[in-house]
Formats: sequence, C-alpha cells, structure tokens
Amino acid sequence: MEKINRIGKIFNKIYYKIFIENFKEHLDYNFPTDFFRWDLIDYLIKKNVYSNYLEIGCDKDQLFSKVNIKNKIGVDPSNGGNVRKTSNEFFFDNKKFFDIVFIDGLHEYEQVKKDIINSLKFLNQNGVVLVHDCMPDSLGKQAVPRYKMQWNGDVWKAIVDLRQDKNLEIFTCSIDQGIGIIKKKKNTSILNLNKPIKKLKFKDYFYNYKEYMRVISITEFKNLF
Repeated sequence: MEKINRIGKIFNKIYYKIFIENFKEHLDYNFPTDFFRWDLIDYLIKKNVYSNYLEIGCDKDQLFSKVNIKNKIGVDPSNGGNVRKTSNEFFFDNKKFFDIVFIDGLHEYEQVKKDIINSLKFLNQNGVVLVHDCMPDSLGKQAVPRYKMQWNGDVWKAIVDLRQDKNLEIFTCSIDQGIGIIKKKKNTSILNLNKPIKKLKFKDYFYNYKEYMRVISITEFKNLF
C-alpha cells in the first residue's frame, strides 16, 4: 500500500477538492461480515480445482497467507509475497500461466488496467482475474492523488473501462470493498458510456455504480461461477 505523510494528505485533499471534484454524498453498501476475499478465492479454487495462483500487491500477506493452493506467487516491491518486484517488472519477465489472479497493487486506474491486461495474457483457459477495492463509498476513498488512510483509489474506472470490451465478461461482487471478477469470454452486457473514462467523476459513479460495475451478490456470484 502506498504510504503518505500528514502534510501530503492535507495538500492532496485541498488540491483534489479545488481542482478535481468536491462531492459530499456517501454510499452505504452493507458488505457481508462473514464472507471476504479469501473466502471467494477459496470457493473458486475448490470448485474449479485451480492449482496456480498469482497475487499482485501483497502488503503484509493479509490475503496471501490465507490462500491454500498448490502453487502461489505473490508480487510486491516492498512487503509480503515471495517475489520482490513491481508488477510491471514481474510481467516483463514472466513465462508462467495462472488459474486465478488477484490484483491489489497500486490503486490507480491506469496501473490497475495495465495489471488486468497483463494478467489476462497469462491466464489459463477457464481462469479468472479478481480485482480488489472496486467499490469506494466516498469521494475521499477514491481520490487520486490520495489523501485518506483508508483508500480504494479509482480502481473502479478500470472495471468500467474494460466492461466496454466485447471479449471480457465482468461482474463486481458486493463484498470486502468490492471484488471485480473478469473472465476471457463473450461480454453478455457491454457497457455504453456517454463520456470518456478520464472525465468520469465520483459523482458519476455514485449515481450509476450498479450499472457501471455490474454489481452482484454472493448468491448471484455462486450461481454464475
């Protein structure tokens, strides 16, 4: 997770609210308290008999340590995992393929999109890419540059962008800060946007997130996957 000092947070907050957006509404998702990202991953591993796992962004191994699978690689430039590289460096040298990839690296749109596209290049048939922090509940939690300790960043924009791809089937499960679920298959619900991705604001997300993200519940997830 990116570190930021107190002065930096104050500066970024002022900058963001003056020059980018100032929107005060909040969302209340009521995420389940008994089903988290490691539960979703465990479900997919067991149901699909997956054996190869990649995690991008491991921090202190809060997730990586809980994943029970035959082969697992965790990539982080600073903490956790078992490969000390940036995701860009890892994918540049990588030759392995994976059944399941979990992305929780730098929470900024362009890097998240890059991590997703790179992960898809090394995804086995019937594999899945998961993306954490897709559902921010407030302007501050999604602001880039960052100014809050609890931070989702604008990960959601990467999901919205790629939902326009006819060859990617994408949902967002409403658990644990929002988990994007991506498979390489025909898109059965192509998203049509009325403005460019880079012009989207949190206000747009606030009023359209269910459509933008194609939000599903745990029950719907289990029926689909």
